[in-house]
Amino acid sequence: MARVLIETHGCTLNQSDSDIMASVLKGSGNEAQQGKYSDAQRDMYDYVVINTCTVRKQTEQRITDRLKRFSGLGNRLIVTGCMASANSDIIKISAPGASIVSTANILRIQDVVASGSRHELLGYAKIQKPGFLDRGGSVIARIPISEGCLSSCSFCETKTARGPLNSFNEDTILKAISMSVNSGAKEIELASQDAGAYGADTRTGIAGLASRASSIKGSFMVRIGMLNPEHLHRCIDDLICSFNDPASKLFRFLHLPVQSGSNKVLKDMKRRYTIEEFYSYVGELRRSVKGISIATDVIVGYPTETESDYLETRNMLMELKPTITNISKFSQRPHAAASRLAQLTANEVKRRSTELSRMVRAMQKAEYAKLMGKRISVLITERSGSSVSGRDISYRPVGMLNAGGAVPGETVWARAVNSSYACVIASAEPTAEAPDLASDAGLNTLPAIFQ
Repeated sequence: MARVLIETHGCTLNQSDSDIMASVLKGSGNEAQQGKYSDAQRDMYDYVVINTCTVRKQTEQRITDRLKRFSGLGNRLIVTGCMASANSDIIKISAPGASIVSTANILRIQDVVASGSRHELLGYAKIQKPGFLDRGGSVIARIPISEGCLSSCSFCETKTARGPLNSFNEDTILKAISMSVNSGAKEIELASQDAGAYGADTRTGIAGLASRASSIKGSFMVRIGMLNPEHLHRCIDDLICSFNDPASKLFRFLHLPVQSGSNKVLKDMKRRYTIEEFYSYVGELRRSVKGISIATDVIVGYPTETESDYLETRNMLMELKPTITNISKFSQRPHAAASRLAQLTANEVKRRSTELSRMVRAMQKAEYAKLMGKRISVLITERSGSSVSGRDISYRPVGMLNAGGAVPGETVWARAVNSSYACVIASAEPTAEAPDLASDAGLNTLPAIFQ
């Protein structure tokens, strides 16, 4: 029996890969834990797996520094994730003795551990990952529904790492959800590189999958993962029906990464939608789905972004007021076409990023402040020391000042008493009435452009 620690960096899909590796290792009689590795743990584990992310240069550099720090582990170090698939040469330089396992080969992690020698398992393979997930007891379950995508965005190299779209079998996904719920999961996260593309290669779709997930017996909620706006035209009506179904167990939440408010920049990015279409989608969702939250992403400093383009993005955010906006500086990636363009100055990118970040933080705090004094139901999902936190029906993060003894997995009534840019702050309200998360929407106020 080998003792293995898995350290994960990056998105929910990466986290689900780590869950699968832990399942495979445990199924082979090994001891597998997840957490962050340190030098003090050198003698506690026979192998250390670093599951990497390559979405941004800064992220990759941080991981590279960790690989160098732990390179003395030799072949006891196993590197997987998107860096292993897209930029394995960096790993060979940073940790020359480490084994390298691509995202498509994680089911062979046991072979590496059992052999005791260095391996390079690279390349693509279509596998049904959800069928190998067998990790019970967690309140949050990350269920992969697909990997790869249909897009060719000029700023991204994740497709190089994950390959073309591979939608996993719907029945296999639903079995994994059912297993997780039976093992105590209360929040199901449908993990994907692009949930909107799900099923385009198998004649299914995200709306149908979400509806079937809601039909599974048990008390739980489902979060749909990031959905590229270019796919909304083929699924928005069905998604709205899924959200509004009386039996729906969907969080009223969608993550729609707009990336820019300028049509010129969107075209340069090879994003196949216009800003007018994005406005239309957000408006329709907000009008049709009670209490829906919209999260988005914005890239600042794309090489062709002029000051005018930047101002269009700023104005778009001021009008739409997304519930959550993630601001990222453009990052050169070796396999991305935009990295070969003339770059904006670091000072200019920093100025735009700082300005937008301050603006969206203020908007988020104001959005959360709309709940002040309201009674909301909160699914408790995490504990850190004596503090607990969770999510409301609109997937807004809620920090609990007083949890009333609640533990992760419970749903409690709470009163919103304050807010920050990061979360709603609430206090538990003891009551004999059992809360139903899906019955309490905490409606957003529609911006004037949608009224």
